Amino acid sequence: MFNDTIHTLPKGYEAIEIASRSIRFSMPSDLQTGALLQTLAGSKPNGRFLEIGTGTGLAAAWLLAGMDSDSSLLSIDNEARYQAVANNILGDDTRLNLLCTDAGQWLEDNQTEQFDLIFADAWPGKYANLDAALNALRVGGLYVIDDMLPQPNWPAGHEDNVAKLVSDLESRTNLHLVKLAWSTGIVIVTKKTN
Repeated sequence: MFNDTIHTLPKGYEAIEIASRSIRFSMPSDLQTGALLQTLAGSKPNGRFLEIGTGTGLAAAWLLAGMDSDSSLLSIDNEARYQAVANNILGDDTRLNLLCTDAGQWLEDNQTEQFDLIFADAWPGKYANLDAALNALRVGGLYVIDDMLPQPNWPAGHEDNVAKLVSDLESRTNLHLVKLAWSTGIVIVTKKTN
């Protein structure tokens, strides 16, 4: 049957879900977004991956599940309490590097870094520091953002931020872009040229 049911969860997912509820973490990536990330990660063998906004590690678990053994994931968050959950459950995976710092500043300070896939799931790299994030994307790389459809936790007026971001991405001639009205609203961008 063709539907959105996810049958296989990545290693650590259920433990992260339980720990997330226990600390009242209210911004997890949903199952469909996770399954998409796993599939996209699988398309980048020996890839370098960047996640902006670790949260408690649900999306990181999906990315790790899709990555091959020669790939690496740098996941950045500025909230140590949330990222500690990811570290406790996923931290033994040598492909994962968790960094607790301001992601916007990190993007600005590390302009020579290049990634095959960037999942921007926080304000930096999405609504701020967008140029720095896209500069860190290799030609042929994938930039993925979610929560582009209205969400219950959006602050008042956030739809204007989303519209401005999508308009900005659509105006860039060095990108291919697809908007998916699926899951929480996904935008996938491929970089054509620098």
